[in-house]
Amino acid sequence: MLLLGPPLLLFALITWQVVADGPLVGLDERLSRALVHPDRASELLADLGNVQVALPVLLVALAYVARRGRATGGDRWWLPPAAGALAMVLVPALVAPLKEWTDRPGTPAVPPAVGYYPSGHTTTAVVAYGAATLLLLPLLRSPAARRALVAACAALVAGASFGLVRRGYHWPLDVAAGWCLGAALLIGLWLLAGRRRAAGAPGPRTGAGGRAG
Repeated sequence: MLLLGPPLLLFALITWQVVADGPLVGLDERLSRALVHPDRASELLADLGNVQVALPVLLVALAYVARRGRATGGDRWWLPPAAGALAMVLVPALVAPLKEWTDRPGTPAVPPAVGYYPSGHTTTAVVAYGAATLLLLPLLRSPAARRALVAACAALVAGASFGLVRRGYHWPLDVAAGWCLGAALLIGLWLLAGRRRAAGAPGPRTGAGGRAG
């Protein structure tokens, strides 16, 4: 549980600065002015955080992991995909009330409105791509394949985050807060899945060697 401390503390610090209009907000706004340059490329990158793009990736991973776990007869094979689905469900459940409470206005690049903090698109990207990666990693035998999967996940999250800031859809602190929330949810997923693997008993059909991959 100690792993949850750093991202939650950092999120609390960023939120306090946003709500109190602290020094980080001024730095955030200056950084945004330096980075914002709306173009087609930044818009396409920002779309990587859309539910319509990120959710199908996670659903495919969940279905594959569930199928593999059931086929190998592992104990509680359903727990990792269920935890991954729960992590995704918690994204709007956490982000929506935070947006309403903080009531942060958007950048000059978007129409006047409030409710931009934290970035739901960033949190969606972190949880969807990150959960898919965490669940698929134990099924990959090749170290090169594992490295490629982690690199692809990092590239997707980084691309979405950069696109959201570059396009002006979000302030940098909105995105940073999305990283923190997403990291906390992924740590919770990792703890659930890790506990299941550590305590996993042999499957009923595969004997002493039968554990989910």
